[in-house]
Amino acid sequence: MATRARSTPPPGGPDEAHPKKAPSTFLADSWHAVAWSEEVASAPFAITVCNEPIVLLRLEDGTVSALAGLCPHRFASLGKGRRLPGNRLQCPYHGLEFGADGRCVANPHGAIPGVVRLKQYPLIERHSLLWLWVGGEERADPALIPDFSLLEDTGHRTIRGRLRTRAHYELITDNLMDLTHVGYVHEGGIGTDAIKDGRHTVLQAGTTLFSNRWCPDGPAAPVWSALFNHYEGHVDHWLNMRWDAPSTMWLDVGVTPTGRHRREGITVWGAHILTPETEASTHYLWAACRDFALDDKALDEHLRVPIEHAFVNEDRPMIEDIQKNMAGRTFKEMRPLILPFDQGAVRARRLLDDLRSGRKVQLLPVSSTHDAAYQ
Repeated sequence: MATRARSTPPPGGPDEAHPKKAPSTFLADSWHAVAWSEEVASAPFAITVCNEPIVLLRLEDGTVSALAGLCPHRFASLGKGRRLPGNRLQCPYHGLEFGADGRCVANPHGAIPGVVRLKQYPLIERHSLLWLWVGGEERADPALIPDFSLLEDTGHRTIRGRLRTRAHYELITDNLMDLTHVGYVHEGGIGTDAIKDGRHTVLQAGTTLFSNRWCPDGPAAPVWSALFNHYEGHVDHWLNMRWDAPSTMWLDVGVTPTGRHRREGITVWGAHILTPETEASTHYLWAACRDFALDDKALDEHLRVPIEHAFVNEDRPMIEDIQKNMAGRTFKEMRPLILPFDQGAVRARRLLDDLRSGRKVQLLPVSSTHDAAYQ
């Protein structure tokens, strides 16, 4: 009589055969900036946000619809499809057509297959950005979109771009909320010793943080000297970062002659907007906004080159190296050393922990005694 072979349990028991999925680090109930307005034109625009494939479609009235990005038939990427007249999106594989609300409206092979509808996501176009909500639609409050209105102000000139990083979005937040690295990673460009020696203050208002650095009476970094008509004297340098959960930042940075009012110097405002693609990759929308030399197109490139160089060739390799070194472990599991200048970055992580878990946000003053969870 034949006997059935007994399967051998895998080492470590059933939990190893079916490992538990790590909890998501995304904050679903928040607005994520997914594209600059001009990026979404006549063609469908594909993007992955918080592990969800999404397609953006600019409609005939100028508005934008955000739909699930995979065809329900054979899971083809709808971002590779075509926009047809009447605000219809055609799947590139078998030609199924979907309306702006996600409903299947045409099947070239016969009857429309039942009640087929792509998920539609709340989307708002504001401040030259497209903001997407991936959480519960009933909680999508437009008032929660952070203020980036200066990007559209006619008294300012803005350049902008998009980058992608193979790293978790919070690692990039760490980098931007702690600017002491500038004197090392960006030495000879936008960094000076005055930055690491500056006075650092972290303030909190609700779920908004302000990580401000004041660096008085030091030489201007080469990039800032060039922007400031090659000024050779000492300057007061400020770098004030606003962070809104989960990962949008607005930097007010500039120089002025030592002891003089800021209006006697120059200021550049920067948008640093991080949108999670996956747990290990991030979309990075950036902008630089100025209120001087408004008609100087050459200055646009003079700003763009060091900005992109600083991130592409200096920040990004460092952050991606850190992601690789973590080898799938969480930030807490790595038990990082916490130093005094980490206050802004650690406070952002603590706030996100509270928001993701549904805990009431603790409006506490910044103190190293509250950073022990990361040690």
